[in-house]
Amino acid sequence: MNKGLLLTFTFLINFNCLAFQQGNFSAFVYHRFGDDRFPSTNISLSNFESHLKFLKENNYEVQPLSETLSRLNSKKKRMPNAAVITIDDAYKSFYENGWPLLKKYGFKATLYVNTKTVGAPDYMTWDEIKEVAASGIEIGNHSHGHNYFLNGRTIQLFIDDLKESHLSFQKHLNSVPDTYAYPYGEWNEEMAYVLDTIGYKSAAAQNSGVVHTNSERFSLPRFPMPDAYADLDQFKQKLQVSAIEVTESKMISSGYLGSMSRPRLKVWFKEKHFRLDQLQCFIQGSPAQKSITVERNDLVELSVWPKNKLNKRRTLFTITVPDVNGIWHWYSYSWVIPSIEN
Repeated sequence: MNKGLLLTFTFLINFNCLAFQQGNFSAFVYHRFGDDRFPSTNISLSNFESHLKFLKENNYEVQPLSETLSRLNSKKKRMPNAAVITIDDAYKSFYENGWPLLKKYGFKATLYVNTKTVGAPDYMTWDEIKEVAASGIEIGNHSHGHNYFLNGRTIQLFIDDLKESHLSFQKHLNSVPDTYAYPYGEWNEEMAYVLDTIGYKSAAAQNSGVVHTNSERFSLPRFPMPDAYADLDQFKQKLQVSAIEVTESKMISSGYLGSMSRPRLKVWFKEKHFRLDQLQCFIQGSPAQKSITVERNDLVELSVWPKNKLNKRRTLFTITVPDVNGIWHWYSYSWVIPSIEN
């Protein structure tokens, strides 16, 4: 991205963040429902229903992502307990198994559709997508071809794919979504800038974390919910954590401080009431190296880096810290090495 584009993008993000008022919520991403052929993306119906039952019994408001963001962006000083359910890929199992449970509990959700596969075996048809949309399910864009857009190609591939998806949505739904979910959760600033420029209101990634008042609209975190991370205790933990409101972050992947396979994540956030002696850093679930500096204006500078070289395409850096009231706060960053095949 050229410097002028980057400055414009940074301004747009910062401007939109200023509008948010106090509050936060957890967003969750599901894929398949009751389809144990694919355990890495499937949630059992018993686990999914336990999530919905807990939300219902504890008076959580569960609305589509765009509506909940609007509430966060409103002038109200406080939000009710809120959670967001999102579904990627529009698999048939959502229509057959997931959607009936949402209806049972009276909840809405956001369904992200990759248009090329609509009507293929194991995927919903356009008629089924229309049916769930009529019931209040928000339809979002999950690309046309579900490509790896970071594989050293130009931004033009992303733009061409957007055009294809827009043609399909317009043809079959007579409208184009204004919320997007990046395939595989992989994104960069150029992609975010394009979405903002053409009128999208938000875009979701797949790095774990809490959506808060200063979240960037075009890299919203979501907690993935396959069965391995989806028992009720794990769900409640992710629902009840708060955000580390990072004021700045950057990944150093060159020079003596870092490389593509041993990058260094640097984040800055206000010390506030955090118990920094209990701060934890993980890289793909394993403890990471870290260093902490507290500056005179109570700004914390935290560096996190791996003990060993990374050998996966996507690696999650996670930071957690409790406050003085025992509430845990969470931040994560997904690092992608495009040269590694998935």
